[in-house]
Amino acid sequence: MDLIIKGLSKTYGNGVKALDNVSLHIPKGMFGLLGPNGAGKSTLMRILATLQEADAGSVMLGDIDVLKQKDEVRRTLGYLPQEFGVYPKVSAYEMLDHIALLKGVTVKSERKDLVEALLQRVNLWDQKKRRLSGFSGGMKQRFGIAQSLIGEPKLIIVDEPTAGLDPGERNRFYNLLTEIGENVVVILSTHIVQDVKELCSNMAIIHKGKLLFAGSPDESLRGIDGKVWEKSIAKSELEGYAAGGQLISNRLVAGQPVIHLLSDVPPGAGFVLVEPSLEDVFFGAINRSNVETVTA
Repeated sequence: MDLIIKGLSKTYGNGVKALDNVSLHIPKGMFGLLGPNGAGKSTLMRILATLQEADAGSVMLGDIDVLKQKDEVRRTLGYLPQEFGVYPKVSAYEMLDHIALLKGVTVKSERKDLVEALLQRVNLWDQKKRRLSGFSGGMKQRFGIAQSLIGEPKLIIVDEPTAGLDPGERNRFYNLLTEIGENVVVILSTHIVQDVKELCSNMAIIHKGKLLFAGSPDESLRGIDGKVWEKSIAKSELEGYAAGGQLISNRLVAGQPVIHLLSDVPPGAGFVLVEPSLEDVFFGAINRSNVETVTA
């Protein structure tokens, strides 16, 4: 069951165009939606989760019209928003039991089996009686995944899931998402390139509501192979390179800027050709989009 998005657009009352004619084909498995804060990712996620209306376009999940058949979508949807609110004084078991009841699992014995299986799956069984207020960030995210799996969803939306997690919790979350993504469509919305690199076989980059790239991470890397150049420069030179439109990224190494430029030919003396990374793809697409916007 693939998710097909065609010509999706959304403009807010203040004139901000959150989505501008976005079209995507998202197959079963882990799909990474990359973009900086304010790119339009959360707007897209809310529309797919039937929480917000689109201005134009269509979205089909198999034979379900997502924009029109909202009740059908909700029955097959698992959603973990960026801010997942819970009742802090309720235990993990009690909360999952309550959510399962709300999702239509009315037989108590079935609900018991479901809740126990989910807590085992996300490795929270030993914490089942603990109040959610005492959970770490990673534990809350794993609980959020557990509630999103109620009802055997065909589409799972996860919005900025690893922000603020320590490396150990992030790895546990990666493993859990990878397992889930074997059987359903999982959309991972994030601004963290590492998340997509570790998890996703397909990806898209969105910025200022526009789709800049869609394909596999390997395909994105092939597109800039042999075109990424690195050089250590003086801080005073940085502004000039930024204005040239070829700058991908810069970072400080021992207090000295090290820049990456995108160019078909050597951009100047001292530049060394380097192997491209997914960060180069991401920041390069964003920077080119910004330059095109300014010069348009």
